[in-house]
Amino acid sequence: MSSRDGSIVEVALPLPMRRAFNYRLDGPVPPAGTRVRVPFRNRTVVGWVVGPGSEVPGLRDVVSVLDREPSVGTELWQLAQWIAKYYVVPLGVVLRAMLPARMANPAAREPAPARRAVVRVARPVGTLEELDRIFGRARRQREAYEQLVGAGGSQALAALLEGGFSRGVVGGLEKKGLVRVAKEVFVRDPFRDRAVEAEPTHAPTTAQRRVLARLDAARGEGGGAFLLHGVTGSGKTLVYIELIRRVLAQGGDAVVLVPEIALTPQTVNRFRQAFGDLVALLHSGLSDGERHDAWRQLRSGGKRIAVGARSAVFAPVSALGAIVVDEEHDGSYKQSEAPRYGARDVAVVRARRTGAVCVLGSATPSLESWMNARSGKYVLLELPDRVGGGVLPGVRVVDLRVRPPEEPPAAAGRRPAPDGAPVPPQPPVRILSPLLADAVRQRLSRREQTILLLNRRGYATFALCECCGAVGECVDCSVSMTLHRARRRMICHHCGHTEDPPSRCPRCGSREMTYRGLGTEQVERVLVESFPGGRVARMDVDTTRGKWSHRDILERVRKGEVDILLGTQMIAKGLDFPRVTLVGVINADTGLHLPDFRSCERTFQLLSQVAGRAGRGSLPGEVVIQTYVPDHYVVRAAVAHDYRGFVERELGARTDPPYPPHLRMARILLSSPVQADAMAAAESLGEWLRERSTRGVEVLGPAPAPIERLHARFRWHVLLRGSAPGVGRTLRAVAGGFTARGSDVRVSLDRDPLHLM
Repeated sequence: MSSRDGSIVEVALPLPMRRAFNYRLDGPVPPAGTRVRVPFRNRTVVGWVVGPGSEVPGLRDVVSVLDREPSVGTELWQLAQWIAKYYVVPLGVVLRAMLPARMANPAAREPAPARRAVVRVARPVGTLEELDRIFGRARRQREAYEQLVGAGGSQALAALLEGGFSRGVVGGLEKKGLVRVAKEVFVRDPFRDRAVEAEPTHAPTTAQRRVLARLDAARGEGGGAFLLHGVTGSGKTLVYIELIRRVLAQGGDAVVLVPEIALTPQTVNRFRQAFGDLVALLHSGLSDGERHDAWRQLRSGGKRIAVGARSAVFAPVSALGAIVVDEEHDGSYKQSEAPRYGARDVAVVRARRTGAVCVLGSATPSLESWMNARSGKYVLLELPDRVGGGVLPGVRVVDLRVRPPEEPPAAAGRRPAPDGAPVPPQPPVRILSPLLADAVRQRLSRREQTILLLNRRGYATFALCECCGAVGECVDCSVSMTLHRARRRMICHHCGHTEDPPSRCPRCGSREMTYRGLGTEQVERVLVESFPGGRVARMDVDTTRGKWSHRDILERVRKGEVDILLGTQMIAKGLDFPRVTLVGVINADTGLHLPDFRSCERTFQLLSQVAGRAGRGSLPGEVVIQTYVPDHYVVRAAVAHDYRGFVERELGARTDPPYPPHLRMARILLSSPVQADAMAAAESLGEWLRERSTRGVEVLGPAPAPIERLHARFRWHVLLRGSAPGVGRTLRAVAGGFTARGSDVRVSLDRDPLHLM
């Protein structure tokens, strides 16, 4: 609708408000998806044009139009609308998540094109005699010039200087008129200084060719969703690469999602080896400039394959032919804050809307995907065997309830060896059982490698008062503080609060404080003491804070510079090292007994995935699982590599009471810094829901969340379970009609939640 001063536009803002706003614009209405800078209350924000608006009192003016063409094209615009409706989240919040962060920042300018100094050959020298005459005794100038010629006539000045040539050498070449130095625009590429590691390639096996033939047929039939169930080491990545090769040959583009991209450098390397400069990397660890350049290259067609974590599902490719979701079961595909979308499910929807093929790959598929394949919503494809005739590793279980007598470490350390040297102490059996310790020693003697998993970081997981039994908790969260010995700090792993280790009990004042529980930092110390000469690397959040730290650690493992790799769940993903012949799980029970209906599924997936790291080459593998519940069906299924057996048992366990995938679920979380207000708001919501028609939906609660206090906010929740239409309808009713009262009460809606903690 036009006004006297131009047009009126409706704008979606990236704010937790479930409506669009109208603004006056001097000019025609831009296409939907165009960014505009607009005033909102006492600040300026970036929003997206939805379409023509309506005349209302008090209209304010658009400050500026930021795009010559929409930053969100038609296909992604429609996908954003679906996400906003399905996950019951404001459209502007979805659009903000789709773009590089800088593009939604009203104070930030679009990154300027990156420029670097490049040295180019200005005058070729044709003969050896001429080279001798020009350079005479200027040996370094001649070497630099010959290097430039060998590099194709140009090289970045920084690379030339890093190669040992001084700026004076380059200046001498400039004076002779042989080269010129100029500033040139270049694409910021996180791989620029990272060479592709050559890895062996294989021709597809019979099973892989069968899978590819089915995918080829689907591409000719308008796409579809496929669940690729392949055991660890069965060559799923080769299937992805061959599929994308065929998509590119027909003019299409591709998107590849990997869980937590920093943890899967080998997978990324294989795509770079196969497709080179056509690959663009998208993930949150990139600089603003790198991410913006990758986004821009994908949009322009300069890059045709987007590889990245969760948000890469929004890559702006124009001719989508295939989407791959590797390790589709992984929890990192679920966004933990608004918009709380599941990238796997969004990938399936995006592929369906564009006629692309969507491949969900895993050795341990999520129960939701397995049920979708069983019902015919997805097509099940299988790779039942390891590539190259390899076999899955044998698995042995150690019952931690039965402990052999433990020799005091001091006495063990004093016992002389035959050559007179002291024998290293035996590791504590609660950390490494004799069976696992002997298996590690065997690998060290054979120059093979070991992976050890403990899914808890830090040194000790809590501080305990021996007098009154009090456990030190975080001041802002209802969880215990973890001791990080190297940093000499107690740290909350939820909010990051830190404090000094206590010298007295805060409750009774006693000095009888001890530290209990086991973390990777303590295990690392035991390994170094028990296996002198063994090269140990620890891989957890504390050791991988740098941009390339994950890759650097894994590169040392690949080169054989690490004998024992110890880590949390991050070491279970995508690692393929042929000399890893032993995997040890120090405690398989850490996540098994959490108050969450998915705890058994997550534990089985973690055990199966980490076990799959052993024996991936020609050497046979072995897995040792230490547990207090050796007869639990999760452990028995992991020992037998029996995914189908686990699925049938777990599906039965979720029948009564019913949980996903038998039905749909949503979580409504209410939080406040005042405990009584959080509880009152939750009780009010429960009454509000029960007073209204919730046909097809069961309301559970309200109840305190299992972790009742986080980030200094008390948390209560209400759960919905029922049919998909009923859950969606109820969430939209809450979003549009329920008002929480109290001190700073926040209401968050999470459809298809992965965690209930």
